[in-house]
Amino acid sequence: MPIQTTNPATNKVVKSFDEMTEKQVDQAIDNANTTFSNWKKTSYKERATLIHKVADLMRAKKTELAKLITLEMGKVFAQSEGEIDLSANILDYYADHAETFLADKKLSPDSGKAFVRSSPIGVLFGVMPWNFPFYQVVRFAAPNIMAGNTILLKHASIVPQCAIAIENLFKEAGAPDGLYTNLLISGKRSTGLVEDVRIKGISLTGSEGAGASMAEAAGKNLKRSVLELGGSDSFIILEDADIDKTVEMAILGRMNNNGQSCVASKRFIAVEAIADAFLEKFTAKIASLKVGDPMDTNTQVGPLSSEEALQNLLDQVERFEKAGAKVAIGGKRASEEGAYMQPTLLTNLKRGEPTFYEELFGPVASFYKVKDEQEAIDLANDSPFGLGGSIYTKDIERAIKIADQIDSGMIFINRPTASQPDLPFGGTKRSGYGRELSEQGIHEFINKKLIRVS
Repeated sequence: MPIQTTNPATNKVVKSFDEMTEKQVDQAIDNANTTFSNWKKTSYKERATLIHKVADLMRAKKTELAKLITLEMGKVFAQSEGEIDLSANILDYYADHAETFLADKKLSPDSGKAFVRSSPIGVLFGVMPWNFPFYQVVRFAAPNIMAGNTILLKHASIVPQCAIAIENLFKEAGAPDGLYTNLLISGKRSTGLVEDVRIKGISLTGSEGAGASMAEAAGKNLKRSVLELGGSDSFIILEDADIDKTVEMAILGRMNNNGQSCVASKRFIAVEAIADAFLEKFTAKIASLKVGDPMDTNTQVGPLSSEEALQNLLDQVERFEKAGAKVAIGGKRASEEGAYMQPTLLTNLKRGEPTFYEELFGPVASFYKVKDEQEAIDLANDSPFGLGGSIYTKDIERAIKIADQIDSGMIFINRPTASQPDLPFGGTKRSGYGRELSEQGIHEFINKKLIRVS
């Protein structure tokens, strides 16, 4: 895939970029490694000062950065602005709390003294996706830079201007050369970098295939890795749920970011006592959504990230139909010029069909009617993924008991899965491993060194 900006609202190429040469990449790795030898010795206060500056710059440039997001991957502009705000908050969060999170942990041996000291491990290589081009990068970079590591970042090939803008924020804030480096390289070159002895850890957010390839390379080279992969989050509606509020949450969970989120609500599972009433209102709400220019303040659903993404989703819907699913609404390309998909609702899906286990990455919801709570739990767990999920009911204790039975990294009650700096983010099963955000997110690429005094 070429490294270029293609506006998905028009499918027109805006700007193209040359890949870095092998010599340039080698120099970038060397710079990151050299900088690590000095950065690891800096104080938390010095690191925090830099990271706060990056956050301040991000907020000051919010409009222009948000426009880049919308231009390159089609996010509705107000949501792009929200992504910049969240990213700046994550930077500030780790600048404020890293020293506390990584403080020495005193132990109590039967004699003498002992403590565990957290130490950075070196150059880290991140491979990040296009769907949240600032947030995904920041949640990886912020904790690890505060921990004393240095960052090499290979961003998705369709968001090169966002990638360059992030590096420029660090430069403008006064970061030393090599602390944060953007690598303009193709995805096929990423796996090879894992073999470089100067790189000590790998973090990837992306597809199952990319994650499996990266994990294989990391394991072969005995390097730590964190993977955040796909998801097919369940959205369980119990009989006592507030229907109007739940429909509002369903639209937010499925259509936010034009439906292109790993933690989007994708499988809507309603017990039969409430299923028909929910489905009627949910269908009407989907039908009312305004599709259009993501820069228009009235738009609710913008384009998919690319023409390729649109064609893949259309192909999936067609295969779902052939497997017996019913397209209750939508299902086709929208009439707009770019990579637009009609908001879509699928019903009558069959468990056991290969399509049942696929992730739908776009504004396409799948609806299931089940007999009772236990069948809802069973269906929710019948997925190769285990990233997020949500439960809707007035009985919070009941919801917590159900959450205990769902194989997932995150369960939200009465709202869809979401991110904030102080909550851990990550999954299980084929959704990956490791955690980002919160205190947990800063401990993934750390040497927990025991120091024992006798």
